[in-house]
Amino acid sequence: MLCEEREMAKKEYVPLFETRKVKGRILFRCIAASILLGICFIIMYRIRYFPVGGKAERWTWIGLFLSELWFSFYWLLTTVCRWNAVIRIPFIHRLSQRFGKELPGIDIFVCTADPLIEPPSLLVNTVLSMMAYDYPPEKLSVYLSDDGGSNLTFYAMLEAANFSKTWLPFCKKFQVESTSPEAYFRTASELVNVQEWLSVKKLYEDMKMRIETTTKLNQILEYIQKQHKGFREWDFVSSKHDHHTILQILIDGRDTNAADIEGNPLPTLVYLAREKRPQYHHHFKAGSMNALIRVSSKITNAPIILNVDCDMYSNNSKTIKSSLCIFMDEEKGDEIGYVQFPQCFYNLTKNEIYGSSLRVLLQLEVLGFDANGGPSYMGSGCFHRRETLCGKKYEKNYKVDWKKINDKKVNESASVLEETCKVLASCTFEHNTPWGKEMGLKYGTPVEDVVTGMSIQCNGWKSIYLNPEREGFLGVAPITLLQNLVQHKRWAEGLLQLFFSRYCPLLYGHRKIPLKLQLMYSTYKLWAANCLATWYIVVVPCLCLLKGISLFPKISSPWVLPFVYVTFVHRAHSLAEFLWCGGTFRGWCNDQRIWLIKRTTSYLFAFFETILKLLGYSQLNFVVTAKVADEDVSKRYDQELIEFGAASPMFDILATLAMLNLFGSLGAIKKATMDADQDSKVLDQFGLQILLCLVLVTLNLPVYQALLFRKDNGKMPTSVMFKSIVFALLACMLAMY
Repeated sequence: MLCEEREMAKKEYVPLFETRKVKGRILFRCIAASILLGICFIIMYRIRYFPVGGKAERWTWIGLFLSELWFSFYWLLTTVCRWNAVIRIPFIHRLSQRFGKELPGIDIFVCTADPLIEPPSLLVNTVLSMMAYDYPPEKLSVYLSDDGGSNLTFYAMLEAANFSKTWLPFCKKFQVESTSPEAYFRTASELVNVQEWLSVKKLYEDMKMRIETTTKLNQILEYIQKQHKGFREWDFVSSKHDHHTILQILIDGRDTNAADIEGNPLPTLVYLAREKRPQYHHHFKAGSMNALIRVSSKITNAPIILNVDCDMYSNNSKTIKSSLCIFMDEEKGDEIGYVQFPQCFYNLTKNEIYGSSLRVLLQLEVLGFDANGGPSYMGSGCFHRRETLCGKKYEKNYKVDWKKINDKKVNESASVLEETCKVLASCTFEHNTPWGKEMGLKYGTPVEDVVTGMSIQCNGWKSIYLNPEREGFLGVAPITLLQNLVQHKRWAEGLLQLFFSRYCPLLYGHRKIPLKLQLMYSTYKLWAANCLATWYIVVVPCLCLLKGISLFPKISSPWVLPFVYVTFVHRAHSLAEFLWCGGTFRGWCNDQRIWLIKRTTSYLFAFFETILKLLGYSQLNFVVTAKVADEDVSKRYDQELIEFGAASPMFDILATLAMLNLFGSLGAIKKATMDADQDSKVLDQFGLQILLCLVLVTLNLPVYQALLFRKDNGKMPTSVMFKSIVFALLACMLAMY
């Protein structure tokens, strides 16, 4: 009888989400197979025509062969990872029909670190957007972790709590999707009710002006301090690096008086500045998240946790319900540990001069992750089961009783909770505990998110990647080249450190996660390692051109065909994918340029700093990317001019390599035109080498413009120009010697 009931339940079962295979898989596989065949011919050429002449010819040939082997290996890794890509389609209407109001509580974590780099007005928009989800407010709680310990941030949160009483009913009434007030009033084109629209906009602008004025003054006026007891906590704060735990429940969702202007309940809103002391390591964002996990477990203890960065506001009011379609699916949902949304940006230019969208990676490559165990945790825009973050291992018969979970309630008053929970965010609480090791986010790496996600998967859980048509979250992309390079240096350095640590996916994930997933993690952890082969391709063929050493087959030789085919088809396929993902041709060109710049600068520094750390010569640090810029910088960004401006060792390298390829190309052109009789022979023998240098020169056109022609403050510093010319000329003279 029991078996019959189970069979009937299976027949009646309607999934809350669907898995579909990505379109174009057959075409992708055919192109990949043809490229692989071309690579095999290139390898045959390198072996068959190995030079037997001079020492320089042999060593440059070996170096180029090893670089080509590395790129072939790396390409093969990424291709294998994308072989069985899938997409997920949630059915929100089925969720509502099946569970009605029996939905789980959601705790939302927002992390900020510095009110100067991450302005409070930006933070307020993120918090308000999270509070305004299309979700029962009594089951929604927003927690802010302020690692800057700033009373300016606390004041901004008070303003947000007050404005939410007007903003939340406004969003519900007009079905606002982009629930960040700044984003909504910046982009809204239809005024449903002009008077009400203008009234709410004025309230928002007044609030924003008060917050920004207070931030500029860098102090809280006395009459404001009297408005809330929480300001008294700062009477005992020495500095942002030395203070006790500050915990304030600004809105208690259980309180009947916590209601908006229409009498509807408000979500819970909590401010936390965990204790910091100079003698204790605070473990950056990972420590902040772990403190929030513990504190929230005593206040609301929701089974699902969403974490976002302070600049990543909600752009889709249905995002929570989309993720719950995954978690609450009766057949497949219980094995899912987290649901990751892509990180998208609202301030991208049309042609994306810094390639910040990573559109092909996020729209195509990550889908390969999803087919083989799930994507990595990206640090923001991710829904977690609380249990997985607390170290629980997946068991085959694991089932969640959502009704039982929803019955859990906290009885203590807000004032009692504020005092009793402070110890959970103290410096000493984690001492001799599994926190940071087996529980919570992992410590000891700048990319704590990737390690944590992989650990969850190694505990038996799977993850899901959701990329809805309307982006779930929108954030702020860096608007200067240096910010972009520093950010990627941190990522690449942290990922490479993991590869050489006990968290290497091939070791840590052995027999715990699928081999394909291990390889996928490895492709990103080896980002920085690409710098060596890229440097060789950028520098050596150019210098060999000046010295008269040929590294590629003659144009008249049939062996030129595999080189031309692999290069052309690979780049044409890359362009087609970029356009299919919504990019432009100029955007693709910019994307190629920025990857070249990253590999020769930020990845180079990341690689060698990782080596130094492995040898014990460097310490772990964490860099917060600035979310604000001055007006001139923003104007040049909107005009799609690359922002150099400041002096940096990365710019010294970038400019030197650009000048080196310019001099090499000019030298080759001179050699080809000086002697008319030798013209055809030079082009035949060095055609591919000359073409490579010209491509590099084309990619570096904005660098030459910034070095030699631009007059604005975003140009290359004069010192960089002189150093690059001297270093490039010196390298050319040594090559020709």
